[in-house]
Amino acid sequence: MCGRYATTRSAGELSALFESSDETDGRLAPDHNVAPTDPVPLVRLGAEGHRTLSAGRWGFLPHWARSAAGAARMINARAETVATSRAYAGAFARRRCLVPADGWYEWVRTPTGRQAYYMTPQDASVLAFAGIWSVWGSGADALLTFSVLTTAAVGELAEVHDRMPLLLPRERWAPWLAPADDPAPLLAPPPPGWLAGLEIRPVGPAVGDVRNDGPHLTARVPLARPVAVEEPTLF
Repeated sequence: MCGRYATTRSAGELSALFESSDETDGRLAPDHNVAPTDPVPLVRLGAEGHRTLSAGRWGFLPHWARSAAGAARMINARAETVATSRAYAGAFARRRCLVPADGWYEWVRTPTGRQAYYMTPQDASVLAFAGIWSVWGSGADALLTFSVLTTAAVGELAEVHDRMPLLLPRERWAPWLAPADDPAPLLAPPPPGWLAGLEIRPVGPAVGDVRNDGPHLTARVPLARPVAVEEPTLF
């Protein structure tokens, strides 16, 4: 999975969709071009077992990390190794979260250059990436950080990239958040029929610059056609 996605719904809308309380304190803004270390919404279970919408920093920091410098390298955790990884295993066992998104971006090399694609539900419904979270630091300097789990891409998504975020259909939200003696079965990819509801949309190159934002980034663009090469004339 590439390191960009979009999440543009308000805290109020997300709280309603995920049936959660809101502790973001107005710290979130619509973002069509989320990049590593950006603050974005995530949903986790609070101390009393109720869902809470929080503002987290994309880029997981294990409690033993000496600095925040490595966060950008830990935006994704592989589903195949998350249960055994020194960095991620504890969070996978006890601190799982949902990461709300509108869609995510990938790039494909073509004869005419790199083409960006935006994967998003055809019905404009919200996506939930499987995530894990950690609090790094203490006191006023504590950071809520998270990583998105990725898995092998399936179906048409594999034509764009060999990895995809682990997507959780609505019926899997509660099991993902709930305590589990054996969370390994939660790592199953979504069913093909559910994935068929995703659109693979070609978009413009502007998303490649993290300074760009706005709904134009997710707008469909026509695919460039390869330039025809004339055959040499033989005499």
